[in-house]
Amino acid sequence: MSSLNQALRAALDHRQDLIAELHQQGTDCYRLFHGSQEGVGGLTVDRYGPQLLVQSFHQSLEREDLMQLHGIVNQQLGLDTLLVYNDRSRGNSRIDREDTVYRADEAALQDLIGHEWGLNYRVRGRHAGQDPLLFLDLRTTRGWVKAHSKNKSVLNLFAYTCGVGLSAAAGGAREVCNLDFAEGNLAVGRENGLLNPQLASMQFIQSDYFPAIRQLAGLQISQRRGQKLPSYPRLEQRQYDLVLLDPPAWAKSAFGTVDLLRDYQSLLKPALLTTADDGVLICCNNLAKVSMEDWREQVLRCAEKAGRPVRECTVMKPGADFPSMDQQPPLKTLILQL
Repeated sequence: MSSLNQALRAALDHRQDLIAELHQQGTDCYRLFHGSQEGVGGLTVDRYGPQLLVQSFHQSLEREDLMQLHGIVNQQLGLDTLLVYNDRSRGNSRIDREDTVYRADEAALQDLIGHEWGLNYRVRGRHAGQDPLLFLDLRTTRGWVKAHSKNKSVLNLFAYTCGVGLSAAAGGAREVCNLDFAEGNLAVGRENGLLNPQLASMQFIQSDYFPAIRQLAGLQISQRRGQKLPSYPRLEQRQYDLVLLDPPAWAKSAFGTVDLLRDYQSLLKPALLTTADDGVLICCNNLAKVSMEDWREQVLRCAEKAGRPVRECTVMKPGADFPSMDQQPPLKTLILQL
């Protein structure tokens, strides 16, 4: 048996109870193999409903290894999953769309539906972007939001495909606002809403983070000398009961720079000011090189300086399908009770 097959079988055996629990919760989207922690760095195997998404980030899989992997997973799950292989080992983790190793069947690349916490989500193995439409390591946080949103106003910042917003709507939030710069992301969020017609409708705002959050927080939008700012939606100053801040590692626009390593404070301060008294701010940091201890201290210090001291701080870890041998998973999430 190859080392990959051995590591994969061990990972699947370890997940048996978890998978049964997730199925009872109405979830069929989860990680089956987390290679960096389970023996094959740079390889991930995820189930998204009927689809099996295999991605390699360091080196391409051989076709024979991929086929054996697919067979082992199907045998373990008792399913005939639709295989999609994205080779991301070249070009700064961009997907090699030439399919030199394996060309997915047409059925695997169609619009599919996966489930999490009893909700329907759009699944596409290939789309205009690079990443899957649902980040699985945030599942526990989405579950927390679903359980704590009743009658609350919710602001989902860097909303991507609006999974947190959908969870809030399912939890009985009285108002849900999803904000993201990319219209393509929000379009999938709207699809997710339509796939769950029993839920109340959500609001979608396409905007750069900085002008939107600074307006909501009552802060001035600074203009660089001699540089005219692009247009942006006008928003009224207000606060929300529950705010989710899940920014990318780095991004730059005419309004400012998102930099989780060097300047998390510029993102956090206005989000704190947009969170209501006795409200909750959930903040995330997905940089592996940042330790939870250092980042938590930074977050609490920033909240104190902003005049929004934290009454209670809770760490939310990813699910057991994202093991971390050193207990320092790349995705770090703090639930701040203000």
